[in-house]
Amino acid sequence: MDSKQQAQQGADDDLAERIVRHEWEQFQQTDNEGGRANCQGNWPIFHQMRLSQFLTWTPPLRRSYARDLDRADQIGRNLVTEKYGRMMVSTAPEDYQRSIEPFIPALSQPRIENQEQVIAQQVAWADDFRQRYPKLGREMRLLTTAEDTSEDTSFETYLRGELGTYSDNTFSLYRVFVQNLKAQGRNLTEETIRNTVLLDGFAGLDEAEAQQR
Repeated sequence: MDSKQQAQQGADDDLAERIVRHEWEQFQQTDNEGGRANCQGNWPIFHQMRLSQFLTWTPPLRRSYARDLDRADQIGRNLVTEKYGRMMVSTAPEDYQRSIEPFIPALSQPRIENQEQVIAQQVAWADDFRQRYPKLGREMRLLTTAEDTSEDTSFETYLRGELGTYSDNTFSLYRVFVQNLKAQGRNLTEETIRNTVLLDGFAGLDEAEAQQR
């Protein structure tokens, strides 16, 4: 990698860090039933989990989502709050219909259908990863929406909530990103969790798996 490429990589990584910080700021403004959640005070874990995701993204995708966050601030919208609100369609449907759905942007049917295709692919990736790395897999969320409870939200439901907050441009880029990974035989869950364990000081997934109890 030459100096120009190194500089660009550094700028891209800096943007990922700025996105995580921006989300954290929105997270601090998110109200929860029963008061402030414990995870809202755990910056190290939030940083590790979210950075692991954004480091997998392409630079155009990061830039588009960064613009989404900026625009949300400008119009008084909180994408993190909205993400958790959208999850309630599964975990608390009556509350969602009464208190959330009327106040968030509606998604078109084509958008919903395209999101579901992406979600299905990511759930398949997550399932594949859990089979190959069962100990690390046990540390993950429940897998499918069918497993949701009022206390536990699955990976599928979380992803559906998050994708629903993306602008059309960001989602379009994200959909292509997922399609390209699939075409290359790559697994986004594996790449995200590899970043997580590297940030945690492990040499890679195999070492991290071996260290789990």
